[in-house]
Amino acid sequence: MPSDMVSWDPDLDPALALSSEVENPVRALVIHHDHLSLSGPVGDRIAQLGYDIDELMVVPAERYDSPGVEFTFPDPAGYDLVVLLGAPWSVYDRASVAPWIDGELELLRTAYAAELPVLGICFGAQALATALGGSVEVAPRHEIGWTAVESDVPGLIPAGPWFQWHFDRFTVPPGAVELARSAVGPQAFRAGRALGVQFHPELDEETLLQWLDAGGRAEARAHGEDPERLLAETRARREESRQRAYDLVDAFLAEIAEVSTDPAAGGQDRAA
Repeated sequence: MPSDMVSWDPDLDPALALSSEVENPVRALVIHHDHLSLSGPVGDRIAQLGYDIDELMVVPAERYDSPGVEFTFPDPAGYDLVVLLGAPWSVYDRASVAPWIDGELELLRTAYAAELPVLGICFGAQALATALGGSVEVAPRHEIGWTAVESDVPGLIPAGPWFQWHFDRFTVPPGAVELARSAVGPQAFRAGRALGVQFHPELDEETLLQWLDAGGRAEARAHGEDPERLLAETRARREESRQRAYDLVDAFLAEIAEVSTDPAAGGQDRAA
């Protein structure tokens, strides 16, 4: 569990929870569904741009194998940006995620209706698609490793390669715009000020090592992938993948969220 991750307390006075609110009024909510899903360079870049980040974890480490926990999500109205990371479960797997998935979907609908910027990654993108009327299903085949995507907006979603590790795919919600795809299915979509991406821009060596050590090596081998090759390629791509993640965050904030990416501006709406 990252040292700066906090558990949200619905009874906590926000004024007490935000040590830097006076100096930095813009706030980002980063939702970790499990202890292995770190925010990596995506979280780093958001912090660099002046956001005060609240990092919440839905399923604690001791419940990783039985993720049906009770969890109360905060009101997104208290935030300027919401980021949802990946998870090893499926949005449609009610046996695993039933106690909390409806609360997450409601948070997403509330954020969307309020035109709050939302970035959903992998499971987060699938949840976003579901919340807005799309669906999630088992993909015809897995995607694991560094792969390129076909993008209609390379300035926002470069071809990559991006890291993938998923067995499901989403359908683009009604009224949303598909931005990128692979042979397996959609890879990115936009809905208002929300962006969902199937790939993992936040993936770095630390995160991949945690995945591999938690059963990922066996899972990769079972699907014909070499875990050591995945790790070696991730190390080799460290600098380029970090910069690509930074660029994605910047483009998302500037083009979709429509907020300033100048750290001196503190993430304020460009129209403000």
